[in-house]
Amino acid sequence: MFSWVKQEQGGRNKDGEMYQTVTEGLQSLYLKKLLPLEETYLFHDFHSPALEAADFQSKPMVLLVGQYSTGKTTFIRYLLEQDFPGMRIGPEPTTDGFIAVMHGENEGIIPGNALVVDPRKPFRKLNAFGNSFLNRFICSQMPNQVLQSISIIDTPGILSGEKQRISRGYDFAEVLRWFGERVDRIILLFDAHKLDISDEFSEAIRAFKGQDDKIRVVLNKADQVDTQQLMRVYGALMWSLGKVINTPEVVRVYLGSFWGKPLQNTENRRLFEAESQDLFKDIQSLPRNAALRKLNDLIKRARLAKVHAYIISYLKKEMPSLFGREKKKEELISRLPEIYCILQREHHISPGDFPNVTKMQDMLQHYDFNKFPSLKIKLIESVDKMLATKIAGLMSMIRDEESKAPPAMVSGGAFEGSQDGPFGRGYGEGVSAGADAEDWIVSREKHRYDELFYMLMPVNGKITGVNAKKEMMNSRLPNTVLGKIWKLADCDQDGMLDDEEFALAQHLIKIKLEGFELPGELPDHLVPPAHRKNPTADALYNHSED
Repeated sequence: MFSWVKQEQGGRNKDGEMYQTVTEGLQSLYLKKLLPLEETYLFHDFHSPALEAADFQSKPMVLLVGQYSTGKTTFIRYLLEQDFPGMRIGPEPTTDGFIAVMHGENEGIIPGNALVVDPRKPFRKLNAFGNSFLNRFICSQMPNQVLQSISIIDTPGILSGEKQRISRGYDFAEVLRWFGERVDRIILLFDAHKLDISDEFSEAIRAFKGQDDKIRVVLNKADQVDTQQLMRVYGALMWSLGKVINTPEVVRVYLGSFWGKPLQNTENRRLFEAESQDLFKDIQSLPRNAALRKLNDLIKRARLAKVHAYIISYLKKEMPSLFGREKKKEELISRLPEIYCILQREHHISPGDFPNVTKMQDMLQHYDFNKFPSLKIKLIESVDKMLATKIAGLMSMIRDEESKAPPAMVSGGAFEGSQDGPFGRGYGEGVSAGADAEDWIVSREKHRYDELFYMLMPVNGKITGVNAKKEMMNSRLPNTVLGKIWKLADCDQDGMLDDEEFALAQHLIKIKLEGFELPGELPDHLVPPAHRKNPTADALYNHSED
């Protein structure tokens, strides 16, 4: 069944060389070190199905979750900049199933039952959820540049009420948990007018417990409210999330309007552009971090498998050999929280590594404890050795792979074109303002700066650092910032400023006070004309003055 790693022996491939890639190493370590432990202690029955080749080799996946009409399908359309097969958009609940949007040479749809028998797709283990789920699961394939780097999973719009939950016909939260363990990014979408978190949405978010580092939140349609309302909406969203996501860290929330139509309120346009670029950078980084994510997930899986082995073997050890088995079984199940504490102390395990006690108690009801295996120290030691030595080797391989051939970032669709040209982030603003102008941009305000300059009593056309400091400190910027501005403005590094250098310093102060960052080095277009090496600079400057 696991022919994809049978060639590797002892951490080497068939030619006796070390693993060529991190993916190859992860596959082999899982088969040789972790899988025997999982199979011995029924890990796949209690927690997660066995991993296959496609789980290691698949592209990074992004899972979109949210209530109906929050813009999940429109968000995918926005990223791809084209329709995909099976797409339906409307104000009412439209997407009633899971859609895996993936790259393919030919455009089309693969139904769920056919999808779960394809060994090249990472969905084979979803057949455990039965036909009720598979009838609502499709793969939408299309030749799109964005999908060459990532795959996107669209989910049904979450409703509220018991009736809708029952009518699905499958365990919605368990399906989300399955995807949450395997995807690289989980995006929770909220509508600015729909911030309530229903019971099913709360259950869905709790299904991602242990995957908190993958979760990002998008407050969509934020242009439909003004600035004052947006502040209240953001506060209400954080309050709602705080009741469901029980982590001390604040969840990263991106604000914006993720579709191609005009903004209804343009007063926060700059904020939305900055937020969308931050979100794009986060998604674009997924291919670069894919190997590290798979390595991290394998470590989490190994830790859980070890804890599971300790629990199962402890229950086996406590069972009587002949009489009173059923009574003892019930007693052990009720004492499971206490058993967790015993194992924590005995094996020095963190409480966070243990599975949910209530879920574990429910599942244990269906098993015969006498048939559980006893503790096999060699299997535990094999996993410990993998975590202590083998994983460290793969970590160094990840860095080597990135240095030799960095993975391509996500490109195409909405990720293409926005970085370059006049509509790129920060173009024509802050330090870059005046980059494409013929005149020196500082000269436009130089008459005001000259008044300050001559009030500081220059000697031989220059003012000292002491005099310049007095004026520059009126900006109330920290000394560290003013020191950087001084270094940038003192072009000839003589410890004094002439009228152009002083004007440049005032211009840089203005840039900083407007909320923009300072450059590490002074751009060519900001260099004062008198200090440029270009002989035509003075002519251009004098022309602008005239």
